[in-house]
Amino acid sequence: MIHHTIGNIGHLCIIVAFITAFAAAFAYLKATQSIDLQQQTGWKRYARVAFAIHGVAVMGIMTSLFFIIYNHYYEYHYAWNYSSNSLPTHFVIATFWNGQEGGFLLWIFWHVFLGLALILTNKTWEMPVMAIFAMVQAFLCSMVLGIVFFDTLKIGSSPFILLKDAMPALPVWQTKPDWIPEDGRGLNPTLQNYWMVIHPPTLFLGFASTTVPFVFVLVALWQKRVADFVKTVLPWALFSVCILGIGIMM
Repeated sequence: MIHHTIGNIGHLCIIVAFITAFAAAFAYLKATQSIDLQQQTGWKRYARVAFAIHGVAVMGIMTSLFFIIYNHYYEYHYAWNYSSNSLPTHFVIATFWNGQEGGFLLWIFWHVFLGLALILTNKTWEMPVMAIFAMVQAFLCSMVLGIVFFDTLKIGSSPFILLKDAMPALPVWQTKPDWIPEDGRGLNPTLQNYWMVIHPPTLFLGFASTTVPFVFVLVALWQKRVADFVKTVLPWALFSVCILGIGIMM
């Protein structure tokens, strides 16, 4: 039996995450541009709600994909391509970020927590910084949308695509349209070591954290606040260097 529900939930969460990231970016931009304090407060509240919903949607994506992988739902191309019945649990977890889509999801996942940290710790910079940060997050979410327009224009690659849709030329579909493989291809043998479990999450946290100094620089140039942004951005820059350095050394 093909488990359509969990894949549909995951894809719905991707769409919600994409839309709410854009909504948060727009609301933060309006808050930044508002002169009236009441309007500014209202737009900022909308932006925070949108980003909170975005965070919940991202958790939904992560949970759905991990559920598919952990339960060996090989009707999904991602699970079949990177997992197998013989893999121990820690390598099953590692298959989550073995593919391109999983890598983007890991990046998006870390961005959610970095965005929350920015909201909670940078009150004077929150609105302009989060306007750009949320737009970056929307761009990352587009990488896993997997939506096709006019049969030619494809935006992103969804981790929730069925094996039948990913490999439609297989002859087995003609006789068994609901065929599900009994086992997957498994994790690349060269990647089956404990570093694969801890290296990618650390590295992608480093990649994601570099967005914060980048955004601060853009905001400083945009609002002509070059003189006073260095003190705020320096801890973020040091954090990025440390985490990225540790990830590379792994």
